[in-house]
Amino acid sequence: MRRPLAQTREQEYEGECVKILKFTGLLVGLLLLAVAALAIHVVWFRPFDVRIFYEKAFIEFALESPELLSSIRMLEQLGIESHNDDLDDVSPGATRRRMALVAEDLETLHRYDRDDLEGQVALSYDALDWFLTTEAAGAEFAFHGYPVNQLFGVQNSFPQFMTGSHFLGDRGDAEDYVARLSKLDDKFAGLLADLRLREERGVVPPSFVIDRVLDEMRAFVAMPARENILHASFAERLAKVDSLSAADRDELLQAAETEIRDTVYPAYAELIAHFEALQPKVSTNHGASQLPDGTRWYAWLLRQQTTTDMSPEAVHQLGLFEVARIENEMDAILRAEGYADGPVGERMQRLNEEPRFLFPDTDAGREQILAGYRSIVADIESGMPALFGRLPRAALEVVAVPDYREESAALAYYEGPSFDGSVPGRFYVNLRDVGEHPRYLMRTLAYHEAVPGHHFQSAIQTELEGVAQFRRILPFTAYQEGWALYAERLAWESGYVTDPFDNLGRLQHEMLRAARLVVDTGIHRYGWSREQAIDYMLEKTGLKDSAVEVERYFVIPGQATAYKIGMQKILELRERARAELGEDFDIREFHVVMLENGALPMSILEQQVNAHIENKRKAIRL
Repeated sequence: MRRPLAQTREQEYEGECVKILKFTGLLVGLLLLAVAALAIHVVWFRPFDVRIFYEKAFIEFALESPELLSSIRMLEQLGIESHNDDLDDVSPGATRRRMALVAEDLETLHRYDRDDLEGQVALSYDALDWFLTTEAAGAEFAFHGYPVNQLFGVQNSFPQFMTGSHFLGDRGDAEDYVARLSKLDDKFAGLLADLRLREERGVVPPSFVIDRVLDEMRAFVAMPARENILHASFAERLAKVDSLSAADRDELLQAAETEIRDTVYPAYAELIAHFEALQPKVSTNHGASQLPDGTRWYAWLLRQQTTTDMSPEAVHQLGLFEVARIENEMDAILRAEGYADGPVGERMQRLNEEPRFLFPDTDAGREQILAGYRSIVADIESGMPALFGRLPRAALEVVAVPDYREESAALAYYEGPSFDGSVPGRFYVNLRDVGEHPRYLMRTLAYHEAVPGHHFQSAIQTELEGVAQFRRILPFTAYQEGWALYAERLAWESGYVTDPFDNLGRLQHEMLRAARLVVDTGIHRYGWSREQAIDYMLEKTGLKDSAVEVERYFVIPGQATAYKIGMQKILELRERARAELGEDFDIREFHVVMLENGALPMSILEQQVNAHIENKRKAIRL
């Protein structure tokens, strides 16, 4: 099913650059230049306008990831679809190519005079400078980390991408789907080369990661091809494509079945064999500090994830302070409700076993959970105009995590909408265990993942206009997750959490984020064992999935610390604006400042708030 290339990669690249540049509107005033000449100049030389450079950098980055392009569906509006039958290159060569591109783009960016820029153009410079500088500083760690893991590894992100992000609207899209199945062997060959390189350098995952991914992959290939999620989802979605005849569907389904059996399963078999050979060589569950240059790697990861200069030691101490504060608040509520004995985590575990808080462990019970989340989202959505001067246009869906992802996926997560609006934002709820969704936790989870949390932030970022394209997708974890955690608190402050048990759920989730500061640094800076970390998490939070939580920290060091640190900074900025503006402080305006520029590092976000305060003062004086 592979398609022959009608033109060279370079020719295709230049042609698509021209189309994209037309789309961005950056050629206004340049009509006297030949489009082809401009494209060659933009691709191969330093663009004379920094705004064109922004788009060049975005194009180069995006064209390295056909899966990203398919997910955001920006180029389809121009009739560009050649990327939709291809998969990302995850080989060592591709990684080195991306890192070289980062270094080259940073050098080019610094050749522009920042003092000559203003407004959104200047803000784009600052955001891109921070991002590229940080990534370049981490180039030496390009082959640290674990690309195959139980949480977001290549082996489970592939079926998730195919079933959730690959668009199916006509026969061409369906043929692209089958073509992508046919190319998985090439992608996994690059992945295996990457894994072998890491092993040579002493970078291997903890033993529990190997066990988890082997169980997952063996289960994935154990079923007949027609029963695999790659085929079942394809069949379900093809049935909704009206332009296809029954004969078309049968032909496409047969082709997909063949590729799953003859290409996908053998590719997974090779990956399974690699980890089976690795399994007896790894006997420990280790943190970052046990890897080559692991201490420096972890310090860099903390900067990347928190967008601050906090040391591991400072993060650990902040966590201990916040855990103690939140523990006192939870203890007071528990005592008032008649739960006085034992550690807070133990009392929360007992609470979690009470039938009044649980749903039936049946299909009907799972439907009740989904309906409950949908009701919570609808309730808070109606009140958001009073708190936000800007609302997202994109729709939101509340859906269940697919069956094949349940065991390895988080309790809940959010996926943002596509650029063209064809795919809405989605709040995924993991229904593997109804006990993980006690009623008192549901409001806080919905506020975090959906409204006014990730959906508001992500959808508004996608919908930004008049900014460099990279600003619509650039991730900064402290901003994104800090906002979502702030959203939990905002909902409580705004009267959407009135039941004391719902408030306990809110505090339990904030306790989780505070405990993460302690546990993540405990694992990666102080050498905590997996078991020690789980025990601490259970004692302080009482969450059933504490083991899953801790295992997450092992495979993405530093990421879990960004939530609480980001939230703390947003609250600090809000209180600064409130104190300095007094009765002229407007929460709707503050939230616009928070969201109107997309994700930003904390230092740059602080600059935006300071500018808002000063501009507001000037307006008042006038």
